[in-house]
Amino acid sequence: MFCFVIKNFKELVGNTIEKYMEGREIVLYILEEVLKKVNGYNVIKERVKRINDAIMINGRKIDLFDYKRIFLIGFGKASAEMAKAMEEIVEFDDSAIISTRKAETRRVKIYIGTHPYPSQENIDITEKILEIVKKADKDDLIFCLISGGGSSLLCKPRVSLEALIDVTEELMKKGCGIEELNTVRKHLSCVKGGQLAKMSKAKIISLIISDIIGNPVEFISSGPTAEDTTTFEDALKILKKYGVKNKEVLEVIKRGIKGEIDETPKKLGNVENFVIADIGLACNEAKKVAEEFGIKARIIKTDLRGEAKEVGKDLAKYARYYPRDNAILIFGGETTVKVKGDGKGGRNQEMMLSAIEEIKNEHIVMLSCGTDGIDGNSPAAGAIIDGYSYEKAKRKSLNVYEYLERNDSYTFFEKMGDAIITGYTGTNVMDIQIIYKL
Repeated sequence: MFCFVIKNFKELVGNTIEKYMEGREIVLYILEEVLKKVNGYNVIKERVKRINDAIMINGRKIDLFDYKRIFLIGFGKASAEMAKAMEEIVEFDDSAIISTRKAETRRVKIYIGTHPYPSQENIDITEKILEIVKKADKDDLIFCLISGGGSSLLCKPRVSLEALIDVTEELMKKGCGIEELNTVRKHLSCVKGGQLAKMSKAKIISLIISDIIGNPVEFISSGPTAEDTTTFEDALKILKKYGVKNKEVLEVIKRGIKGEIDETPKKLGNVENFVIADIGLACNEAKKVAEEFGIKARIIKTDLRGEAKEVGKDLAKYARYYPRDNAILIFGGETTVKVKGDGKGGRNQEMMLSAIEEIKNEHIVMLSCGTDGIDGNSPAAGAIIDGYSYEKAKRKSLNVYEYLERNDSYTFFEKMGDAIITGYTGTNVMDIQIIYKL
């Protein structure tokens, strides 16, 4: 089977005993096709159509002749690939995109920023985006490409960069949910929570690849073009909940509560937001590809959440007791990890590490993968396991519980040879789990 996205596809297939090899090949091929389907370039080409002098998006017609100039801005892990596709559909008067990797474009300007934590580079590139936003007039149109990772990449903070990184890292390590994290980010920013859109007189059309359960536009990339329902008071409650004591951060939030800083906009009249891809698209593609193999497939959940190591055990038990064989079970969502150790890894690998013992000697193959290609602080996208993995770990003198305790799942799977390596995939629709009960 041809492989492009998963760099170590063949090695992962063969890294087990014979009875699991075909199962591994099938689930990895399904994942491969999913990652291609939700790639930013492919999503734009499928969902945005040019018909003469108009654009069709999700059934909405936008007449380009109504506008004097057309601009393109974007931020997020998928924005470079999205921009490449948009350039093939519309000619832009100016552009500025910040992403985690380049894409080959003729005229669209793509800049590389840092993720998961912002940097001075991100701040400088954000200024280029703001130049476009501010110069666009009421007769102009801005296409805005938004995807996961934009909260870090689009950055104009009200606090020092050091304080922003400090509070972001602390909240992530304490298992803060994405909606909570982005509520705080909005109120420490001059551009998030609808503030970017408020700066412009132009009409803004936002094309969004969702990385949050339920597709809440105001939280995806912290909602720079969305009306915001959260407040400075909400942000303070979250900071107190997680015991954040950064004085600079708390001072800005308290100033906002006093009315010394404007609240995020609750009403915007110049924006239309379109969600054009999400975890549902990924799971449906997985189901379709599985059924092409003649395997009965079922999407169980697309809103999976909770502590990764507990969820991993639950998924393994679900598969064990599932009443039929030759079945593929599909899950999607985003779990969290409370980091206590100093190891390398992420929620997908930790999930699989916790599931290994649950499926030992079972006729089960399972994987979990971050669709963006980067799982936590590791170079892997996720991991694959099967009924032989527990025995293989014993033979290599690898103690599952010790690695879980250190949050060191990547080191474990690197030694096992079962870390899934893709690099940045050009998309981000959360995580997908594919389980094959043989």
